[in-house]
Formats: sequence, structure tokens, C-alpha cells
Amino acid sequence: MIRIVRKADFPFLADWFAITFRWLSLLGSTIALAMVKNVQWYLIAILMLLIFWNVAMTILAILNRRLQGHRVVNIAVDSIVCFFLFTLTGGTTGPLNWISVLSLITAAVYYEWRGSILTALILIISEIGWIYYNNSDILTNWVPILSLVIFNLFLGIILASGSTRLMNSLRQNYKSQVKKRLDMEKNAQIQERNRLQAFYQLTETLSSTLNYSQVLDSILDLSQIALTGQNDPSDTMPSAVLLFSDSKLIIANARRFSPSDLKRSFPGNNGILKDVLATGIEQTTSSIRTDPELGELYAFQACTNAICLPLARGLDSFGLMIFANPDPLFFTPERVELLVMISHQAVIAIQNASLYQQLQQDNNHIIEMQEEARKKLARDLHDGPTQSVSAIAMRLEVVRRMLTKSPTEVEPELKRIENLARRTTQEIRHMLFTMRPLILESEGLTAALHAIADKTFLTYQQRVRVETNEQVINKMDITKQTVVFYLVEEAVNNARKHANAKLILVRLIANADDAEIAVLEIIDNGIGFNASKIEEDYSHRSSFGMINLKERTELVNGLLNVNSVPGKGTRIQVFIPLSISAVDRLQRGLVNIN
Repeated sequence: MIRIVRKADFPFLADWFAITFRWLSLLGSTIALAMVKNVQWYLIAILMLLIFWNVAMTILAILNRRLQGHRVVNIAVDSIVCFFLFTLTGGTTGPLNWISVLSLITAAVYYEWRGSILTALILIISEIGWIYYNNSDILTNWVPILSLVIFNLFLGIILASGSTRLMNSLRQNYKSQVKKRLDMEKNAQIQERNRLQAFYQLTETLSSTLNYSQVLDSILDLSQIALTGQNDPSDTMPSAVLLFSDSKLIIANARRFSPSDLKRSFPGNNGILKDVLATGIEQTTSSIRTDPELGELYAFQACTNAICLPLARGLDSFGLMIFANPDPLFFTPERVELLVMISHQAVIAIQNASLYQQLQQDNNHIIEMQEEARKKLARDLHDGPTQSVSAIAMRLEVVRRMLTKSPTEVEPELKRIENLARRTTQEIRHMLFTMRPLILESEGLTAALHAIADKTFLTYQQRVRVETNEQVINKMDITKQTVVFYLVEEAVNNARKHANAKLILVRLIANADDAEIAVLEIIDNGIGFNASKIEEDYSHRSSFGMINLKERTELVNGLLNVNSVPGKGTRIQVFIPLSISAVDRLQRGLVNIN
């Protein structure tokens, strides 16, 4: 059943793409089902079977092996799983109504546009058949059927276009890399064998670790071996990795540097540091001791020749690598070329280590957000419904006594208790609405925002006016719309609690100077506050709302702007990019936010 395929990297990239997207789909499905009460055992069983299947596919990919008809089998398994998860969770109204993404991505990766379109049609037919089987009256189901057809076809076409470009690019890149590697092997000299071996060891080491300190140690130690062909610590050249920190270059790791040297930092405004940062090209110097910035280092006083290499990838610059040697002829073109290759690998390793650190921080941050959400719910229950229920119990005790002493006053008191109970019910329903806004999924963002306004007025008698631009909303995916909903909910809730405003205005429009930037505004005419003071001290309970706004804004790569003056109200603006290019413009400060 299992056969070994030819030894090459490219044929298995499609497998790794499919495996990765399958893991992401499993994660999304698990999260979606976790939000549903009383999940049936067979749904868990289906997810477990898909996990076992993906583990098996991962093992096969690691071993460079494939099943007979590997691509067709994977598409079939994913399509069957998608169909059952779709039908067993309620179809178009269920939490997994998006699950067809899994099989469409797998088909697009393996067969590009043919697989994506064909799989989309098969899913449409099977899912419509299921809808018809459950309710043969097509006219009553035309809305979910139409949305189902549009979703699957649109997603199939998008994935078809993207996968074709991606696979063509990968093929070209693979062929280019193979040609480059063959040319390097052809021109290699016997006397450089140890150095090349050290370089391959460096690549392997950097690729196998995500520990930041170990990455930096490996860069310097294996670079020394690659340059000199020796592993003698006493013969180590002065070398260092400089990384950016607060717009300055600090010594992140070094060899043969004194303790005082390690404490130095460099602005990078003069000498070889400035030239390399400005050009992004490696440079050598024969006067390192007189360099305006590096000349201050004691480690370089015995050296004459040095090379400085940039650690940059695309528009991201991480820092520099520096190697120095007393021999003025040490850095030959061959050694410079080897260091350039090492610097490229070092950039990838540093970037991966940084991303891994960021991922760990994000995981911890998610845990903190979940914990804060639980605390917030506990606070809201304590401050609202719990107090009201206690008041109801106390008033009922009063009524019990009034039955014997003042029977005529019982009915008005019971009326007040009834009103309090109804208000408590409304508060609880409002909490449930903000935790699970089903109207957002069924009717869209505009209806969900109006629902916030209606429920806020009904529950708390707080007036909220909503103004939206449907063209802007149509450019947002469901993820951005969900974030916008919770941004509005958080901001309105904060204004209701603290602003004492007569009116809260919620407005979602396009930026006047850039149509690819959406602007969400929450404006109130309340008492205002000192924004800078709140930001300085996050220990205050009132500042948690600002933290939540910032965190949710970061989820959509947006920009948060808060203007508030005591006595003059508050204006909160969230600038939301609607495209990748808009994200770049917003991060580079090219968007007018006034």
C-alpha cells in the first residue's frame, strides 16, 4: 500500500500544506464546538479520527512516503469528514458551517483549480441534498441554499486562483534552488570541505532549535569553524552579533569581548555600521581600530581587518554580525561569500526564534485574556444580577411580614419586586447576548450593532445610536466583523458605566483619505477622563476596558486612538485595514488618523 517516492523536497510541500491546514481546521473546529453546550459524542469521535488520520499523514510526510492514490485519498477523507461535521452540527446554522474550507484547501493544494472547483461542486450537491432530505420544500430553504452555493463557489474560485499561483511559484523557486545548489557543489574545492561541512552543521543546528540564546551561540561558534576550519576556543576571532533594541544596537552575543565591551550600545549613525545599515550589503574595513563607533571596543584593538554583515530579510532589519582578524588578507572573497550565506541562515534562525518567543508570549496572553474574561463575567454577575437577586430575597422577606401587619401595602411591593425581577432577567439576557451574539452570524454586523443599542437601552436606559456603511462592512471578513462587534460592546459598556453620557454614538465608516481603511468610532458626550493617567496605571479596575480595546485592535492589525478630556466627553477611534497593503500603510504611518 505504501511506496517510496523520488528523493526531492518539492513533491512533499503539497503534503505539508495539506497537513498544516488540516491541523488549523481541527483547531478551529475544536474551538467552535467548545463554545456549544452538550456536544454529542459522535462529533468528538469524528474529530479524534481526523486527528489520528492527520498524525498518520504527518508520519508519512516525515518518512517521505505516500499512499497509493495519496492525493485522491486525502481529498476524499477530508470531504467525507466535512460533510458529516456540516450535517451533524446543524448545517448552515451550525457552528461548523464553514468546515468545507478544509476539503477545498486540500483539493486546491493537490489539484489546483481543477480540484478546488470540482470539490466545491461535489460539496454543494451533497450538502444541498442533505438539506432537501431533511426538508423537501426547497422554497423555504432558498436562503441557506443560496448562501451555501455562494460560499463554496466563491471559496473554491479564490483558492483555485491562489493555489495555482502558489504552486507555480514554488516550482520555480524549487528549480532555482536546485540549480543554485548544483552550481555550488560543482565549484566546491577539496580544501574547503571542512568549512562547508561546518556550514551545513550550522544550518542543521539553526534549523533544529528555537532557543534564542542557543541560536546566537551557534551563529558565532560555527561561523568560527567555517572560517578557520578549527574548533579551538583559544584561537577564536573577536566577533559579535548586534541586535536592535529601542532604536540602538546592543551586543546580544560576542566572543573575546571584555565585560565593559559587552555593556556598550551603538546608535549606528557613523562608520561601517551606518554604511551597512543604509545599503543592506556586507562591507569590509581595514581600519577597524579607527572606526568612529566600533573603534572604542577593546576587543578590536589588535585587529586590522573586519567584516560587517547585515541581518535583514525584506523590510525587516534585526541587526548586524561583525568578525575581526589581525590578518589584513584574512577575509578572502570565498570566506566573505561563506559568511554571507551564514548570515542568511542566521536571519532565518533569529526570525524563527523571535517568532517562537512571540508565539509563547501570545499563548500566555491568550490564557490571560481568558482568565480576565472569566473575572469580568464574575464581576458583572456580582455587581448586577447577584445584587438584584439578593434584593428580591430581602423584599420578599419584607412582604412576608407585611402580610400580617399591612396587607394593603403588599400589592405595590410585589409590583416593585416583579419589576426588579424583570430588570434582572434583562441584565442576564444582555450578558448572554454579548457572550454569544448569534445575530452576528445570522443577520450580519449592522443588525448585531443595532441589537447592542436596543438591548443597552432596554436594560440600562442608555441611548445608543448606530451608523454604519454597508460597503465597508462587505469588505470585512467574518473575523474582523466579530472583533468590531466586541470592540463596540466593550466601548459602549465602558461608556455606560463611567461616562454618564446622554448619548453614545457608534459609527463605522471608510477613512476619508483611504477607502481600504475602515474607521470605527464610539463617541459619547459624558464626563470624559484623563486618558494618559489611565494608561500609566493599569492596576485600576477602570483601565481594564482600555486594555481590552487595545488587545482586540491588535487582533485586526488596527490602530487605536483615544481622545478624552474631563468634562468634554470621549472619542474612541479604531482604524481597521481591509487589505494587506492597507496594513502596511497603517503600520508605516502613511494613513491620516486625524
